[in-house]
Amino acid sequence: MDDNIIQIVATALVTATKVSAPVLVTAMAVGLVLSIVQSATQVQEATLTFLPKLAAAAVALVVSGSWALRVLVGFTRQLFTVIPTLLGS
Repeated sequence: MDDNIIQIVATALVTATKVSAPVLVTAMAVGLVLSIVQSATQVQEATLTFLPKLAAAAVALVVSGSWALRVLVGFTRQLFTVIPTLLGS
């Protein structure tokens, strides 16, 4: 039973990483590009990076949202099929 629980937790962590990766990587890439531009122009305003990162994260969420939802629904279905076997043991 402990092995099944460890497998469920590991699958949940992998699923969470896969679902959050597109938004996080997009925001990180936009932040890196903006930091390079700020360094080159010597404009050091922290507020200038917030809105572009927010917009890029929103676009990434819109683009990858249906895929992320399919992954989460698949994980939930898999979890619902495993739960009865854990309770029966």
